[in-house]
Amino acid sequence: MTVQEFNIKFNKLDSLLHNFAYNLTKNGEDAKDLFQETAFRALTNRDKFRMGTNFKAWSFTIMKNIFINNYRKKARSKTIIDSTDNMFYINSGSNAVNNGAESNIMMEELSKMIGGLDEIIRIPFLMHYKGFKYQEIADELGLPLGTVKSRIFFARKELKQLVLGRYANTELVKQHAKIS
Repeated sequence: MTVQEFNIKFNKLDSLLHNFAYNLTKNGEDAKDLFQETAFRALTNRDKFRMGTNFKAWSFTIMKNIFINNYRKKARSKTIIDSTDNMFYINSGSNAVNNGAESNIMMEELSKMIGGLDEIIRIPFLMHYKGFKYQEIADELGLPLGTVKSRIFFARKELKQLVLGRYANTELVKQHAKIS
């Protein structure tokens, strides 16, 4: 295929390729860039087109592959645009590590509070916490279903009072109190 024949075939696909580019990018300027890149790649690789194959499909495949490659590059780079005067965000280090010390202490204290509950309500509560269903707890302990539900309710109620008494001045409890 001569250069002129190739250009004629490609020009016939002009509006279809523009529409396809817009459908992929959803942005007029990005669609123009994608079309331009497709035209460039098609022209530079015209010797790779095999006569007798579908020229339209070949052109659309080039465009689709360029779009996919560009999308993957953007996803990998995750560029941060820092508009602050001193580039504070870029220089601040993006990998903050939480050590969880505060939450570990609170869990230890919560475990002690649970351990301090009366055994009658603590055992069903812990079983429910570990994932047992109400009926499974009732069967395991040989209790009526309603009794199990009420004991778990009372355990929750008592724990809530203990937590509120201990952490009444913390932000987390204040926020939870506003929600409840």
